[in-house]
Amino acid sequence: MYQEPVIAVHGVNHYFGHGRLRKQILFNVTTEIQPGEIVIMMGPSGSGKTTLLTLIGALRSTQEGSMKVIGQELRGAPQSRLVNLRRNIGYIFQAHNLLNSLTACQNVQMSVELHEHLSPRQRRRRAEDMLAAVGLGEFVDYYPYELSGGQKQRVAIARALVSYPKVVLADEPTAALDKQSGRDVVDIMQRLAKQQGSAILLVTHDNRILDVADRILYMEDGHLSTLETAPV
Repeated sequence: MYQEPVIAVHGVNHYFGHGRLRKQILFNVTTEIQPGEIVIMMGPSGSGKTTLLTLIGALRSTQEGSMKVIGQELRGAPQSRLVNLRRNIGYIFQAHNLLNSLTACQNVQMSVELHEHLSPRQRRRRAEDMLAAVGLGEFVDYYPYELSGGQKQRVAIARALVSYPKVVLADEPTAALDKQSGRDVVDIMQRLAKQQGSAILLVTHDNRILDVADRILYMEDGHLSTLETAPV
């Protein structure tokens, strides 16, 4: 049975700068990602990986080609549609970007504040449940400065997944973590995304986590291809 891809990128080109300084960053990028699929994107620094991630996440405007996310065409889309779409996307970055003035629970709860159908009590409960799911059930009222690097990244994962997003975009989520912490957070992402049916696109240089991928993409000089075998 055919499933519509949750991410469909076709013929996307992207440029930075203007006039003589205009430089092409992405070249005819085409790929699709299905619901529940975990895709890792690798490649050298400066090859265009983060640019593509921000385009898919509606954090940057699509200039040329077609960019469909959760059935919505992003190219030329009004700002209101992009805002609504972002509510269905979970973002995880190398820097956890937690607010130090908020507890772990309050940081996670921020992601469901825009879901007006939930009462304040329901939002708190959902945040607590997600923190428990990432192994931080006893740390809900801890502040970021009281947590380790791995624990902070778990909070960031909980924040990204608490609204049950259809798409999760992760940019180097294990770069600042030791081997065990990195494995832990990737395993959590894999388990929760599979349970929720989310599609994950994960940018990494970390060869230690490639085994979680259903498919590996490779970006070099703005050109995207599929790796038939994982790099050693």
